[in-house]
Amino acid sequence: MERLIFYVLATVAVAGALGTVSFKNPLSCALSLVVTFVALSGLYFQNDAPFVGVLQLLVYAGAIMVLVIFVIMLLNLPDVQLEQERVSRQGIPLALFLLGPLGVLVISRLISIELGEKPEVNASFGSAASVGELLFEKYLFQFEIISVVLLVAIVGAVVLAKKRL
Repeated sequence: MERLIFYVLATVAVAGALGTVSFKNPLSCALSLVVTFVALSGLYFQNDAPFVGVLQLLVYAGAIMVLVIFVIMLLNLPDVQLEQERVSRQGIPLALFLLGPLGVLVISRLISIELGEKPEVNASFGSAASVGELLFEKYLFQFEIISVVLLVAIVGAVVLAKKRL
């Protein structure tokens, strides 16, 4: 049963990622990315890391995607013409014909793999305490650099938005 859940979540994650890079409409791309983030969160839950799974849902699928959608709406991009979308969809049957046998081969190989038992981990693995300990002791410098980069990005977004007004 675990294997089936893994394959379903992995398929949903890959399909969402493919939708993110293949759709023409930026809003559809962002919603496909949300689907990918939710599937990845399910994979974290399945691998006994509930704290990381909840963070994936709250931070990425929630907060980050709200910011991305806000930027998409702020830019007010024009709609993509249907003619361009029709032209790009003509290659889908050819791609399925060429890549279909490869997909069947990969799936049959994945089903036949023996994974064995899960390795033993600490009881605190994936908990808030262990993540906080790593983040604020071992990776404190990297954490501070990322916060400075995010602050610069926010200031840059405000400056760019003010120029347009």
